This record gives sequence, C-alpha cells and structure tokens, in this order.
Amino acid sequence: MTQDVYLTGITTTGTPHIGNYVGAIRPGIAASKDPATEHFYFLADYHSLAKNEDPDRIVQSTLEIAASWMALGLDTERAYFYRQSDIPEIPELTWILTGMTAKGLMNRAHSYKASVQANVESGNKDPDKAVTMALYSYPILMAADILMFKSTKVPVGRDQKQHVEMARDIAQRFNHHYGETFVLPEPVIGENTAVLKGLDGRKMSKSYNNAIPLFADEKRLRKLVMKIKTNSLEPGEPKDTSDSTLFDIYKAFATDDEVAAIEKRYAEGIAWGEMKQVLFEYINDHIKPARDEYERLISDAAIVEAELQKGAVKARELAAPFLAQIRDAIGIRKLG
Repeated sequence: MTQDVYLTGITTTGTPHIGNYVGAIRPGIAASKDPATEHFYFLADYHSLAKNEDPDRIVQSTLEIAASWMALGLDTERAYFYRQSDIPEIPELTWILTGMTAKGLMNRAHSYKASVQANVESGNKDPDKAVTMALYSYPILMAADILMFKSTKVPVGRDQKQHVEMARDIAQRFNHHYGETFVLPEPVIGENTAVLKGLDGRKMSKSYNNAIPLFADEKRLRKLVMKIKTNSLEPGEPKDTSDSTLFDIYKAFATDDEVAAIEKRYAEGIAWGEMKQVLFEYINDHIKPARDEYERLISDAAIVEAELQKGAVKARELAAPFLAQIRDAIGIRKLG
C-alpha cells in the first residue's frame, strides 16, 4: 500500500490566532509525527499576492507563521516545511497546468463568482471590476502546489474543498493527454475540527478583527479574554455551556476531565468574570513555553530563514526531477 501524502498550505496574510492553533496547527503537528504518513507544510506567499497585501505585511506574516509552527514543535526533520516562492518548479508547473485548464472551470470558482456577485449587487457595469488574474486563476496555482508533491490527502475547510476537486479535474485532463503523471488528490474535511468563536461571538477571523493572537503577551491576552462577549446572567445563576464562547474556547484547550469540572461550575452559576480569569490562566499556562520559543525565533529571523531554506532544498529534491519528467511528457525537451 502506498504511503499517504498530506499537504497543508498557510497563506501569509496575517498573525496566527488561537482559532488557527486549535483548528489547523495543533492537529497538523500531531499528524506529522505519524511515521506511516508523509507531510508537507508550506507558506503560501504567492497566494497572498492575489489579495494585494502590503509587502511588509507579507514578510512579517511569513516570519510569524513559520515561527509559530516551529515554536509549537513541528518536526522539520520529518516533515517538509518550506516557502512556496522558494520552489521555482511550482510557478512553472502552474503555467503548464494553465494549458490544461478550461476557462469554464475557472468561471465556476467560488472566490471568482463571489467577486462577480458583489460587483453585480453594487451596480457595477463591469462584473469583473477589480478581478485580477491572480484571483481568477488562484485554483491553478493551488493545483500546482498539490500535484507537485503527489499529495493524496489535502486537509481543507469546506470552503476550500472545491479547489482540491479542481486540482483533480486538471490532473485527470493532463493524465488523459500525456499519460499517467499526476496522483489524484482527495480533500480531507475535518468534521471534528474546532472552529472557535471570536470576541464578538462570530467565527474567529482576522477579517472580523475579533481574534485572539496565539502569542499575545500575558497582559494583552488577559485584556482580550476579558472582552469576550457574554450574556447578562448574574453570578449564582446556572449558565448554559452550549452558547458560551468562553466555554467553547476552554473546551478546545482542556482535557475531558477539566471540561467536565467546568460544566459543573457553569451549572452552579460561575460568575462571568471568574470564568474569564480561569480561561485566561489556562490558555496562558498552555501557551507560555511555546511563546518563549516564539519570541526567541521572532527576534532572530535568520534561524527561521535557515529552516525554510533547508526545507526548500529538501522539497526541491522531489520537485526538480518530477518537473523534468513533466517537461519531457509535454514535449519540452533538449534536442539531441
């Protein structure tokens, strides 16, 4: 039986928050320790260009995300950990795949359709206003990321499932034209993955400005936890755990026994201020060892850069010969 190959991309457009940690980073690091599987984690800095991010922000985000994964214990000796832009084979494969991608397929991409819909609803005469080719052909670059390393499993949220399906379609079309070349990937939807609510009760997201940064210092972490929205129930009144952001966040970090103990305290009417203090202390104790390491890495970016360069060398040992095989298949060859 062939080994499963998992691939995860992290777009370099922001600072990691506790929702990213419980939803993607923690399970990703745990999965990477499984010797029966192979894992690729990459910083998707080319993808961030589709959103026209500030250049300095992309650099800072790349450092923060890479340092987070390293500080939290990603085994870079076992896993492949690299920056997308350090693998020149990926943009070349993207162009090759563009020749195999029907425009109609790209027309159906959710992100493109959402942009068109927004233009139509705001009364723009041009439905494609402000739609860049980077945004439009984003799924082709994602297909190159996935197919380059023969990924069999791609963990994604429901909103990204379509991109993995598109990568399959493109791979199948290529294989039909040029012979069996690409492995067909499957999306892995984390049904049990925790999706945390933010300070205002909506899904925690950088775009809502309601996130708790993963490595906020103690003072800021406490201030943010104290801001989490609660209802008006008084101390001593029994409280429901099912619609409590405080409880959901605590549950994402705590053990089953600890969760059961907090459920009991909710039933007994724990005061919201007390619960916020409990949550702050729990997260702070959980994160502190990694925070110290994160701060060391952030203050010496050369350590992070060296790790990414090492990962790029390792990844290119696979990418370069595979791209040579692909070039040969499509007729880009040396003459004689």
